[in-house]
Amino acid sequence: MNLTDVFNSVKAHKRRKRIGRGAGSGHGKTAGRGQKGLGSRTGANYLRGFIGGQTQLKNRLPKVGFNNAVHATVYQPVNLAFLDAHFENGETVDFQTLRARGVQIRRGDLVKVLGAGELGKNLTVKVNAISAAAREKVEKAGGTVELIPVAQKAGKVKDASVE
Repeated sequence: MNLTDVFNSVKAHKRRKRIGRGAGSGHGKTAGRGQKGLGSRTGANYLRGFIGGQTQLKNRLPKVGFNNAVHATVYQPVNLAFLDAHFENGETVDFQTLRARGVQIRRGDLVKVLGAGELGKNLTVKVNAISAAAREKVEKAGGTVELIPVAQKAGKVKDASVE
């Protein structure tokens, strides 16, 4: 027999704490709840995030930004350098040809041509939007730009002019 075994047997037969059963029990009067405050009351239920009367963490953190992702118009960007590398002179750039050349465009996606890179080919560009720099470079190379209107959720047609 070891001393550790003796301790284990004592620990195994420890009586449960009966609170609120008089001063002689050692757990009477306030029954282990302390004095005053919400925690000492019956049916106490702190609100989530409550930290003892001081300003809650969620109120101390700054309110950052504005997220309008539900109504935002999101475009799939395509640069002029990509058009110059993947299209031949005189071709038309639209959803089908871009998808065939490897641009990941899902149904319902909008395409915007951006002006990064140079364009040395005569292309007809049919997209939803185009930057001012990209439009200038396409027209300078002898190409044309046709904008496809963007239908909004309200059923109105948004003017997809130069942005």
